[in-house]
Amino acid sequence: MAAPKPYSIHVSDEAIDRLQAKLTVADFPDELEDPDQWRYGAPLTDVKRLSNYWKDGFDWRKAEAMLNELPNFKTEIVVEGFQPIDLHFIHQRSDVPNAIPLLFAHGWPGSFIEVTKILRELKDSTPTFHVVAPSLPNFGFSSGVKEPGFAVEQYAEACHKLMKQLGYGRYVTQGGDWGFYITRAMGLLYPESCLASHINMVRAFPPKFAKQPLLAAKHSVASYSKSEKQGLERSAWFVKEGAGYNLQQRTKPQTIGYALTDSPVACLAWIYEKLHDWTDNYPWTDDEVLTWISIYWFSTAGPAASVRIYYEAIHTQPGRHVVGHRDRLSDWVPKVKLGVAHFPKELTVVPRSWAHTLGPVVHESEHSGGGHFAAWERPEDIVRDLQAMFGKKGPCFNIVDGSSGYDDLFPRASL
Repeated sequence: MAAPKPYSIHVSDEAIDRLQAKLTVADFPDELEDPDQWRYGAPLTDVKRLSNYWKDGFDWRKAEAMLNELPNFKTEIVVEGFQPIDLHFIHQRSDVPNAIPLLFAHGWPGSFIEVTKILRELKDSTPTFHVVAPSLPNFGFSSGVKEPGFAVEQYAEACHKLMKQLGYGRYVTQGGDWGFYITRAMGLLYPESCLASHINMVRAFPPKFAKQPLLAAKHSVASYSKSEKQGLERSAWFVKEGAGYNLQQRTKPQTIGYALTDSPVACLAWIYEKLHDWTDNYPWTDDEVLTWISIYWFSTAGPAASVRIYYEAIHTQPGRHVVGHRDRLSDWVPKVKLGVAHFPKELTVVPRSWAHTLGPVVHESEHSGGGHFAAWERPEDIVRDLQAMFGKKGPCFNIVDGSSGYDDLFPRASL
């Protein structure tokens, strides 16, 4: 097995010229005369400004150079039943040999870029971490999957095999969005390796007497706190007003894929809407937005590939998929110690009693602000949670010993 190799992101001049050419001839829709344009979707003024800046002012080469300052690598991963995947990932090794190996899993419309705000802190913190943050297959600078059926457990298999290839036989995880589902699938499928998980998106159901009688009894008599009631209101808003993209992507992903692939304006508007609506008044700069979206536009597999996970995660085939429908991962996952972070502007904000139906919760935090992209919006909160969960006085202290085997497999100089 070949060792992972250093990788430099490089988008061709032709691809950049083609983007600018498409933006030059872009057509824009009109919009209604309404003081609150956001209730209809991404406002025309914003999308035009961003499109013009993407065409005439945004410097992808500068953004690319900044991304290349990260420890980027590529390796080949073979997921059973599928062609080999060329997997891109960030691998930041701590200077402490027995640091905790941590797999960071992003979702849609995020990418590996979300980990960048917590890398230095996790390297310099106590405890310290070896951080691995892949571009998931079909995302970023990893290759795409051509065969149908690549569901959540296949993403989990790819991430698990990456950690094993790096010599991390035991590890912990952090994830939100699809990272929530993927890391929980890793815990369900590989509990001997995935020892603990921290999640910042909590998808859970109310406790049931048949499964958690004590928790259900407590839930039946307890009243929700003010923040929990506000969380349920946020969750109801998302289902009613914010989940249209989800229905499209989990039923007919190919159709929206044409717009995402052919029109940079469509790709921009489709993702920018989520960056605005899913965060807690985060002050996005135009450069942040366009770097974020350029990773999709210039992605190896193309932006259409990224939305297929929505379809595959619920159209699973009996006999081929162990995990099955993604809702299985919103149920109890045994053995894996769980850390739960509640953010008020997450897409679904469930009461604490619901979160305890997911598994053995050993650490729980409730934050005063923040939304869906927690590691980007509130990196200090994620770092503090991980320090509290895995630190000397934490419930997962020393859960992963130092015998990862990394240095025996791949000399540090090679990475």
